[in-house]
Amino acid sequence: MATWLITGCSSGLGRILAAAVLKSGMNAVVTGRDVSALQDLVAAYQGTGMAAALDVMNGEQISAVVQAAEQRFGAVDVLVNNAGYGYRAAIEEGDDAEVAELFATNVFGTVAMIKAILPGMRARRSGCIINISSMAGRLAAAGSGYYSASKFAVEGLSDALRKEVGPLGIQIMVVEPGAFRTEFAGRSLKQAAANIADYAQTAGLRRKENDQTHGKQPGDPAKAARVLIEVVQSGQMPFRLLLGSDAVQIIGAEAEAQRQELEAWKDVSVSTDF
Repeated sequence: MATWLITGCSSGLGRILAAAVLKSGMNAVVTGRDVSALQDLVAAYQGTGMAAALDVMNGEQISAVVQAAEQRFGAVDVLVNNAGYGYRAAIEEGDDAEVAELFATNVFGTVAMIKAILPGMRARRSGCIINISSMAGRLAAAGSGYYSASKFAVEGLSDALRKEVGPLGIQIMVVEPGAFRTEFAGRSLKQAAANIADYAQTAGLRRKENDQTHGKQPGDPAKAARVLIEVVQSGQMPFRLLLGSDAVQIIGAEAEAQRQELEAWKDVSVSTDF
């Protein structure tokens, strides 16, 4: 029976995925900063569910949770790095301390979890690491530069990681969701206090008070959870998995625009060779 360790299960996709994993009969280590918010998830799964307090910025907690998971279930087969949050600000508006905390959670928390889980996976020559990114990991909107930068970082790290651990039997998958109907764009979304008038028609349009998309997102998180489980169980995982019709449309358009730009400037690009 496979064991999943999922971060950021207090709400949103992480919570729904944890519930789906448990319902499917697999083991799940369900984590979040407030363990009391997780108890209802595991209450009916005493044999297969384990709730644990975990802040991915706390190295001691990370070590303790991984050790407890391995002691309880023998091994962690699937790590889902889901903990993270959004942040909106024009680049000039971004608060240094807030940006540092964003990267500490979205990027360095992910790295810390990977480093903690890899020794066991390497020893067994098997395992799967899923890093939850975003369509913002492939392109950036005005007002979401810092968030996109954190997800671009996760994708770059993941690309190198898959080439390092693939030969050891460990699979890496980056998940790029579009807009899903969770609290990500609601209470989980942070933004800078600064509000520079010159950015009102660019970054300003994405400030929470001007964004009318929350609650109307096209993505169904329950369907996303089922897809993730099915893809992992299939054994045929892509490196990048897009979720949602909006992600396919927006990332597809961005990829085509990049291809066209490459072609348009190819002669200039190659002219720099010796």
